Amino acid sequence: MSKGIVLVTGASSGIGEACADLLARGGWTVVGLNRRSVSGRGWTSLVVDVDSDESVLKGISGLISEYGRIDAVVACAGWGLAGAVEQTSLLDAKAQFETNFWGCVRVVQPVLGQMRQQGRGQIVLMSSIGGIIGIPFQAFYSASKFALEGYAEALAYEVEPFNISITLVEPGNFKTGFTNDRRTSLVHASEHDDPYYAARTKAVNVMERDELQGADPAAVARSVLKILSSTNPRRRVSVGKFDERIGLMAKRLLPFKLFSKAARSSLGV
Repeated sequence: MSKGIVLVTGASSGIGEACADLLARGGWTVVGLNRRSVSGRGWTSLVVDVDSDESVLKGISGLISEYGRIDAVVACAGWGLAGAVEQTSLLDAKAQFETNFWGCVRVVQPVLGQMRQQGRGQIVLMSSIGGIIGIPFQAFYSASKFALEGYAEALAYEVEPFNISITLVEPGNFKTGFTNDRRTSLVHASEHDDPYYAARTKAVNVMERDELQGADPAAVARSVLKILSSTNPRRRVSVGKFDERIGLMAKRLLPFKLFSKAARSSLGV
Protein backbone atom coordinates (compact mmCIF):
# COMPACT_ATOMS: atom_id res chain seq x y z
CA MET A 1 0.00 0.00 0.00
CA SER A 2 1.07 3.57 -0.66
CA LYS A 3 2.31 5.55 2.32
CA GLY A 4 0.36 8.52 0.99
CA ILE A 5 0.13 11.11 -1.75
CA VAL A 6 3.06 13.54 -1.82
CA LEU A 7 3.50 16.51 -4.15
CA VAL A 8 7.08 17.46 -4.99
CA THR A 9 7.71 20.76 -6.77
CA GLY A 10 10.82 21.19 -8.89
CA ALA A 11 11.02 17.42 -9.34
CA SER A 12 12.58 17.55 -12.81
CA SER A 13 16.13 18.14 -11.53
CA GLY A 14 18.44 18.57 -8.58
CA ILE A 15 17.20 18.17 -5.02
CA GLY A 16 13.57 17.94 -6.13
CA GLU A 17 14.37 15.07 -8.48
CA ALA A 18 16.34 13.24 -5.78
CA CYS A 19 13.42 13.63 -3.36
CA ALA A 20 10.82 12.44 -5.87
CA ASP A 21 12.89 9.39 -6.83
CA LEU A 22 13.64 8.32 -3.25
CA LEU A 23 10.09 8.88 -1.99
CA ALA A 24 8.69 6.82 -4.86
CA ARG A 25 11.11 4.00 -4.04
CA GLY A 26 10.13 4.38 -0.38
CA GLY A 27 6.49 3.58 -1.05
CA TRP A 28 4.95 7.01 -1.53
CA THR A 29 2.69 7.91 -4.43
CA VAL A 30 4.65 10.84 -5.85
CA VAL A 31 3.33 13.57 -8.12
CA GLY A 32 6.09 15.82 -9.42
CA LEU A 33 5.02 19.36 -10.29
CA ASN A 34 7.33 20.77 -12.96
CA ARG A 35 7.37 23.38 -15.70
CA ARG A 36 8.08 20.57 -18.18
CA SER A 37 6.86 17.01 -18.41
CA VAL A 38 9.12 14.24 -17.08
CA SER A 39 8.70 10.55 -17.87
CA GLY A 40 10.12 7.19 -16.87
CA ARG A 41 10.99 8.09 -13.28
CA GLY A 42 8.62 5.87 -11.29
CA TRP A 43 6.37 8.77 -10.35
CA THR A 44 3.68 10.88 -12.01
CA SER A 45 4.68 14.14 -13.65
CA LEU A 46 2.26 17.05 -13.85
CA VAL A 47 3.08 20.25 -15.74
CA VAL A 48 2.55 23.10 -13.27
CA ASP A 49 4.24 26.51 -13.20
CA VAL A 50 4.63 27.58 -9.57
CA ASP A 51 4.95 31.20 -10.75
CA SER A 52 1.32 31.10 -11.96
CA ASP A 53 -1.72 31.25 -9.64
CA GLU A 54 -3.95 29.71 -12.30
CA SER A 55 -1.56 26.86 -13.13
CA VAL A 56 -1.09 25.88 -9.47
CA LEU A 57 -4.77 26.07 -8.53
CA LYS A 58 -5.81 24.07 -11.60
CA GLY A 59 -3.17 21.41 -10.98
CA ILE A 60 -3.86 20.93 -7.28
CA SER A 61 -7.63 21.00 -7.71
CA GLY A 62 -7.31 18.22 -10.29
CA LEU A 63 -5.09 16.16 -7.98
CA ILE A 64 -7.51 16.45 -5.07
CA SER A 65 -10.33 15.36 -7.36
CA GLU A 66 -8.27 12.40 -8.59
CA TYR A 67 -6.77 11.14 -5.33
CA GLY A 68 -9.21 12.52 -2.76
CA ARG A 69 -6.39 13.60 -0.45
CA ILE A 70 -2.90 15.10 -0.27
CA ASP A 71 -0.77 13.80 2.57
CA ALA A 72 2.42 15.76 2.07
CA VAL A 73 4.05 18.55 0.08
CA VAL A 74 7.78 18.88 -0.56
CA ALA A 75 8.43 22.31 -2.10
CA CYS A 76 11.81 22.29 -3.89
CA ALA A 77 11.26 24.57 -6.90
CA GLY A 78 13.74 27.42 -6.92
CA TRP A 79 16.70 29.05 -8.60
CA GLY A 80 19.53 31.46 -7.81
CA LEU A 81 20.28 35.05 -8.76
CA ALA A 82 23.80 36.50 -8.49
CA GLY A 83 24.86 40.12 -8.58
CA ALA A 84 25.38 43.21 -6.49
CA VAL A 85 22.20 44.64 -4.98
CA GLU A 86 22.85 48.06 -6.52
CA GLN A 87 23.15 46.51 -9.98
CA THR A 88 20.18 44.13 -9.78
CA SER A 89 16.98 45.21 -11.48
CA LEU A 90 13.75 45.10 -9.50
CA LEU A 91 12.38 42.90 -12.27
CA ASP A 92 15.04 40.26 -11.57
CA ALA A 93 14.65 40.62 -7.81
CA LYS A 94 10.86 40.16 -8.02
CA ALA A 95 11.29 37.14 -10.29
CA GLN A 96 13.53 35.54 -7.65
CA PHE A 97 10.81 35.94 -5.01
CA GLU A 98 8.11 34.83 -7.45
CA THR A 99 9.52 31.32 -7.58
CA ASN A 100 11.47 30.86 -4.35
CA PHE A 101 8.93 32.40 -1.97
CA TRP A 102 5.57 32.91 -3.66
CA GLY A 103 5.95 29.61 -5.52
CA CYS A 104 5.94 27.83 -2.15
CA VAL A 105 3.03 29.92 -0.87
CA ARG A 106 0.98 29.18 -3.99
CA VAL A 107 1.37 25.43 -3.54
CA VAL A 108 0.87 25.37 0.23
CA GLN A 109 -2.20 27.62 0.35
CA PRO A 110 -4.64 25.39 -1.56
CA VAL A 111 -3.61 22.16 0.20
CA LEU A 112 -4.06 23.43 3.75
CA GLY A 113 -7.85 23.14 3.67
CA GLN A 114 -7.63 19.58 2.35
CA MET A 115 -5.12 18.60 5.03
CA ARG A 116 -7.22 20.22 7.74
CA GLN A 117 -10.27 18.23 6.64
CA GLN A 118 -8.19 15.04 6.60
CA GLY A 119 -7.00 15.73 10.13
CA ARG A 120 -3.30 15.55 9.21
CA GLY A 121 -0.65 16.59 6.73
CA GLN A 122 3.06 17.31 6.35
CA ILE A 123 4.68 20.21 4.55
CA VAL A 124 8.42 20.35 3.86
CA LEU A 125 9.81 23.63 2.52
CA MET A 126 13.26 23.70 0.96
CA SER A 127 15.05 26.65 2.53
CA SER A 128 18.84 27.04 2.60
CA ILE A 129 21.74 27.83 4.88
CA GLY A 130 21.51 31.07 2.87
CA GLY A 131 18.14 31.60 4.56
CA ILE A 132 19.94 31.93 7.90
CA ILE A 133 23.23 33.50 6.79
CA GLY A 134 23.07 36.25 4.17
CA ILE A 135 25.18 35.47 1.10
CA PRO A 136 26.97 38.46 -0.48
CA PHE A 137 26.13 38.96 -4.16
CA GLN A 138 23.15 36.65 -3.68
CA ALA A 139 21.17 39.07 -1.55
CA PHE A 140 17.80 38.43 -3.18
CA TYR A 141 18.26 34.67 -3.07
CA SER A 142 19.01 34.92 0.63
CA ALA A 143 16.12 37.34 1.14
CA SER A 144 13.68 34.91 -0.52
CA LYS A 145 14.84 32.13 1.81
CA PHE A 146 14.80 34.39 4.89
CA ALA A 147 11.18 35.19 3.98
CA LEU A 148 10.39 31.50 3.66
CA GLU A 149 11.82 30.87 7.12
CA GLY A 150 9.53 33.46 8.71
CA TYR A 151 6.49 32.32 6.74
CA ALA A 152 6.99 28.68 7.74
CA GLU A 153 7.59 29.47 11.40
CA ALA A 154 4.41 31.55 11.64
CA LEU A 155 2.36 29.06 9.62
CA ALA A 156 3.44 26.19 11.88
CA TYR A 157 1.77 27.83 14.89
CA GLU A 158 -1.47 28.29 12.95
CA VAL A 159 -1.83 24.74 11.66
CA GLU A 160 -0.41 22.71 14.54
CA PRO A 161 -3.89 22.35 16.13
CA PHE A 162 -5.01 20.56 12.94
CA ASN A 163 -2.16 18.02 13.07
CA ILE A 164 -0.32 19.63 10.14
CA SER A 165 3.46 19.78 10.52
CA ILE A 166 5.80 22.28 8.88
CA THR A 167 9.52 21.55 8.43
CA LEU A 168 12.20 23.73 6.89
CA VAL A 169 15.11 21.87 5.30
CA GLU A 170 18.26 24.00 5.11
CA PRO A 171 20.79 22.52 2.67
CA GLY A 172 24.35 23.71 2.27
CA ASN A 173 26.17 23.29 -1.03
CA PHE A 174 25.04 20.35 -3.15
CA LYS A 175 26.20 19.33 -6.59
CA THR A 176 23.17 19.93 -8.83
CA GLY A 177 22.20 21.89 -11.92
CA PHE A 178 21.57 24.89 -9.64
CA THR A 179 25.01 26.32 -10.41
CA ASN A 180 24.61 26.25 -14.20
CA ASP A 181 21.04 27.53 -13.97
CA ARG A 182 21.91 30.55 -11.83
CA ARG A 183 21.01 33.87 -13.40
CA THR A 184 23.35 36.83 -13.18
CA SER A 185 22.26 40.46 -13.10
CA LEU A 186 23.45 42.28 -16.18
CA VAL A 187 26.26 44.73 -15.52
CA HIS A 188 26.92 47.16 -18.33
CA ALA A 189 29.97 48.84 -16.81
CA SER A 190 33.43 47.69 -17.82
CA GLU A 191 35.75 45.98 -15.37
CA HIS A 192 37.52 49.28 -14.73
CA ASP A 193 34.26 51.20 -14.17
CA ASP A 194 32.54 48.58 -12.02
CA PRO A 195 33.17 49.16 -8.29
CA TYR A 196 31.86 45.66 -7.44
CA TYR A 197 33.77 43.73 -10.09
CA ALA A 198 36.63 42.33 -7.98
CA ALA A 199 34.55 41.43 -4.91
CA ARG A 200 31.66 40.02 -6.95
CA THR A 201 33.92 37.91 -9.15
CA LYS A 202 35.77 36.46 -6.16
CA ALA A 203 32.60 35.74 -4.18
CA VAL A 204 30.79 34.11 -7.09
CA ASN A 205 33.84 32.00 -7.95
CA VAL A 206 34.07 30.76 -4.35
CA MET A 207 30.35 30.04 -4.34
CA GLU A 208 30.44 28.09 -7.61
CA ARG A 209 33.54 26.14 -6.55
CA ASP A 210 31.84 25.08 -3.31
CA GLU A 211 28.68 24.07 -5.16
CA LEU A 212 30.52 22.03 -7.78
CA GLN A 213 32.37 20.26 -4.96
CA GLY A 214 29.17 19.92 -2.97
CA ALA A 215 27.56 16.86 -1.48
CA ASP A 216 25.25 14.41 -3.23
CA PRO A 217 21.62 15.67 -3.27
CA ALA A 218 20.57 12.16 -2.25
CA ALA A 219 21.51 13.24 1.30
CA VAL A 220 18.76 15.87 1.24
CA ALA A 221 16.30 13.31 -0.10
CA ARG A 222 17.13 10.94 2.75
CA SER A 223 16.47 13.73 5.24
CA VAL A 224 13.11 14.47 3.62
CA LEU A 225 12.15 10.78 3.71
CA LYS A 226 13.06 10.68 7.41
CA ILE A 227 10.95 13.80 8.07
CA LEU A 228 7.92 12.33 6.33
CA SER A 229 8.38 9.07 8.26
CA SER A 230 8.44 10.87 11.61
CA THR A 231 5.42 11.24 13.87
CA ASN A 232 6.95 14.37 15.40
CA PRO A 233 9.18 16.01 12.76
CA ARG A 234 11.56 18.82 13.68
CA ARG A 235 10.85 22.40 12.64
CA ARG A 236 14.27 22.87 11.04
CA VAL A 237 16.72 20.34 9.61
CA SER A 238 20.11 21.36 8.21
CA VAL A 239 21.81 19.10 5.67
CA GLY A 240 25.28 19.23 4.18
CA LYS A 241 28.95 19.28 5.04
CA PHE A 242 29.82 19.87 8.69
CA ASP A 243 31.90 23.02 8.07
CA GLU A 244 28.91 24.64 6.34
CA ARG A 245 26.36 23.58 8.93
CA ILE A 246 28.53 24.76 11.82
CA GLY A 247 27.99 28.29 10.54
CA LEU A 248 24.34 28.10 11.63
CA MET A 249 25.36 27.45 15.22
CA ALA A 250 28.16 30.01 15.05
CA LYS A 251 25.73 32.75 14.03
CA ARG A 252 23.56 32.04 17.07
CA LEU A 253 26.42 31.75 19.57
CA LEU A 254 29.30 33.99 18.48
CA PRO A 255 29.50 37.77 19.01
CA PHE A 256 28.46 39.51 15.77
CA LYS A 257 31.90 40.95 14.93
CA LEU A 258 33.60 37.59 15.34
CA PHE A 259 30.96 35.76 13.29
CA SER A 260 31.03 38.45 10.60
CA LYS A 261 34.80 38.16 10.25
CA ALA A 262 34.62 34.38 9.87
CA ALA A 263 31.68 34.59 7.45
CA ARG A 264 33.40 37.17 5.23
CA SER A 265 36.43 34.93 4.91
CA SER A 266 34.43 31.80 4.05
CA LEU A 267 32.20 33.66 1.59
CA GLY A 268 35.08 35.24 -0.30
CA VAL A 269 34.56 38.91 0.60
